[in-house]
This record gives sequence, structure tokens and C-alpha cells, in this order.
Amino acid sequence: MEIQDRHIVAIDLGTSKIALTVAKVNGENVQIVYYRETPSEGIRYSSVFNASQVSGPLSEAIRQAEAALGIKITQAVVGMPKHPVRLESSTGKIEGRGFDEDITAEDVAELKRSAQDMYPLENPNMEAIYGAVAQSFSDGENFQIIENDIIGMTSDVLEGHFKIFIGKKSSLAKIDTVLKKAGIVAARKYFTADTTAKAVLLDSEMENGVAMVDFGGGCVSVSVYHGNIMRHYASIPFGGKNITGDIQIESEGSIGRDLAENIKIAFGACMPEKIQNLSDKIIHIKSDNGEADKKLPVKYLSEIITARVEEIFMAILYEIQQSGFADRLMSGIVVTGGCAQTANLGNFIFDLSGYRVRTGYPRHLFSFQGCEGIIETSAATSIGLIMAAKEDRTLNCAFAKDGYVPEPAVPETQEAEPEDDEPKETLFEFEPEEQAAPAEKAKKAPKQKDRVKWTDKFGKFWGDLYETVNQEIENEKA
Repeated sequence: MEIQDRHIVAIDLGTSKIALTVAKVNGENVQIVYYRETPSEGIRYSSVFNASQVSGPLSEAIRQAEAALGIKITQAVVGMPKHPVRLESSTGKIEGRGFDEDITAEDVAELKRSAQDMYPLENPNMEAIYGAVAQSFSDGENFQIIENDIIGMTSDVLEGHFKIFIGKKSSLAKIDTVLKKAGIVAARKYFTADTTAKAVLLDSEMENGVAMVDFGGGCVSVSVYHGNIMRHYASIPFGGKNITGDIQIESEGSIGRDLAENIKIAFGACMPEKIQNLSDKIIHIKSDNGEADKKLPVKYLSEIITARVEEIFMAILYEIQQSGFADRLMSGIVVTGGCAQTANLGNFIFDLSGYRVRTGYPRHLFSFQGCEGIIETSAATSIGLIMAAKEDRTLNCAFAKDGYVPEPAVPETQEAEPEDDEPKETLFEFEPEEQAAPAEKAKKAPKQKDRVKWTDKFGKFWGDLYETVNQEIENEKA
């Protein structure tokens, strides 16, 4: 039964932050009424590592949301870990339907469930299927049919080809443990690669070919789309926390992680040659133990960040090449996530790859009021969870308490502001990214056939390095 004026609560368990979002939903109307980020502990590479360390901040975040809104939260939708996840292929088939029977959306959904249920996991005790994405369908005579076209056709046979996402079963169990400790349960778990993409990417980008890079604190993932279908997914166990750690190391241990993080946010940028007015500035870090103050030149800080970002994106470009769609990404790369707004990041990725680059903010699919940060790149995962969960008209994650009467689902609200055509004001002087000057950037962009030449020189080297580092991470976690 469809519920009117319901609440959806989304929890994004990130390596650097826990984000709690509450939305009021009535039909297709979505109003974000609460959003807050809390520093996280006990999460590594987007997976829960220490449930007790995670449940404390989460419990407090839930309590604050309940107090602010006058509601009792009983359940939430939550994102699955982004790493480690591997991609496999699976096929499902239904025969004997009847030659004059229309293929329905329910038939397609049943075929998808069948492909997931029948997939032979290598180790069912250790692995779980996080989700599946349809690649193409066949009616026995016609092949490579997309989902929208197969629905309504008549056939005795329905066959589908799917990409299956496989991750660790223990990671899902730890999410349940964390939520239980916080006094709630998981209403739904979503593999966020697809939900985040649908919250950030334009339909035309997914149709023409695009790689969405989610640049988080603990890992970076890439989802490749073409023909409105996710064709490839991969993640690497590096992210913003590695950059913060590099800053700590270069300060010779004189600063803590929190200060290093604040320095990164306030002064961090790629491409030291483009931070013109700050290139000669020096950050003075006062010592509280009587030692001499530490001096960190802003230009050197940028060199540290640039080196790590280059390492990360060479691995991402390697994965794009592995997808088989590297030369078909007409819409280039869209970067979202907490680190996506690093100054000069888009220009640096363009120089590395030749792809046009856009910063991925949540699309204007909702209204909001007084929710600072909800339209920033760090909220993209949360918005993706909300928009995916709203399709279940029976889902309600909270109820009013203590006589509190909720407002109408869509009062007078502040609409999400459109993305500016001018670059945002920052501490740095740098060239605008692709979205700020598409015509000018198009002139500079290399020809399509030149865009993946970097793989000729670096592909094998970075591929071998990437596989070695991944294995070391797995050994460490084991």
C-alpha cells in the first residue's frame, strides 16, 4: 500500500564521513529536510572495519536528526561498500512463454532475479551478489535489444545478459551490526555505483558514453556508461585519506591528521604551476611542544597532492581502458565525491587523458530548505540513495513522535540552484574547467583517436603496479 507523506532516511557510511539525509516524499515530490555530515572512524576503503567505532557517531547523528525533526527513525537505506567489488557476466533465460505473450517489465525483473540467483559464486560463504545491471536482451531471433525495446515484444523466449557485482558477504553483515548497535535496521541496501550515477549524470552523457569517477576518502571508483547502460565498474583502494596522509608524512610528523585534512581543504590544489598568486606563500604550522615552527610552502603542498592524484587517476584510466569503451566516451569524465572539488583537478585529468572533464553535482531532482551541503559533490551518494528508495511507495523510515505533526511534503522551498556558468570563487587562480568554457576547451581537446594514447606508454606499467598494490591491500586485510 502506497504511503503518503513518508520519510526516507539515507545513510552514507564513508571512510571520511558519515552522512545522514532525511527526505519527505509524496509521490514524485522529494524534499530534503535534513542533511548532516559527521567525521567517521572504523571504516576502511568504504567498508566497516570496527563496528563499535562506527556505531557511536552514527547513533549520535540519528539522535540529532530525530531531535531536529521531531521524528523517530526506525530504519534507513544504506549504501554497500564500493571496494572490493568485482564484475562478472551472467545470462538468464525464460522459455515456453507462448508466442503471442507480451514481454512485460515484470518478466524482465524476474529474469534479472533469476540471473542473480543462479550465478555460481566461487565461495558462497564469503561472497554476496551486490546487484546486477542488464546489458542486452534477445527474443531468440533478434539480439542486442535494450530493455526499453524488449518490453512489449511478443516471443516464446526471453534471454538476458547481465553484469553481476560481487563483494564480500561479511561487509554486508557488518553494516547490519552497525545499524543494530545504533537502534535501527536496514530497509534496503543499494550498490551505489548505479544510484549515484543516476543522481549525477545527464541522460545524454549516459547515452553518448561517459566515465563517472567517485573520488571518495577511502577509495575511488569508476562506472563506465554507454547507450544508457553501465558497461564497466572498478574501484581502487586509494582516496582523499591517502592525500591527507602524504601531507602528514611531508610535515615530518609535526601535525595530526585533522590539521593535515584542514590544510588540504583550505590550500590544496593540483598543478602547482597554476596556483599563481599563492605559489610563493608558506603555511606556518605552530608547534605546541617547544620545537621550531614547521613551514610548508603552498607550492610544495600542491606538488604532494598532484603526485598522489596522478597515481590515482592513472589507475582509473587503466580501468577505463580495460572496459573496452575508452574510445567511445564522447561525454568524457564526470568527477563526483568529496574530493571532486579539489582546485585544478579537472584541468589535471584533462592533461593526463585528453577527455573533457565535468564536476558532478547532484542533479536538480529535489527541493530543499536549510540543508547546507546537500548540493555539493560530497552529497551525491546520499541523493542517489534517496532517489532510488523513493521508487518503493511502501517504504517509510520514520514516524512522528510526541504529538509532532509533520508539515506538508512540499512546502515553499528553496530549489537547488543551477550550476553556475562561471567558475566558483576559490583561493586559487586557475583555468576554468570544461563546463565553464565548453567551446574553448573543445578547441584544445585532442582528436578522439588520440585520447587513449597514454595507455601505449603507461598501460602495462600501471596495470602491473595496480594489480600488485591491490594484492598487498588484500593481504593486509586478510
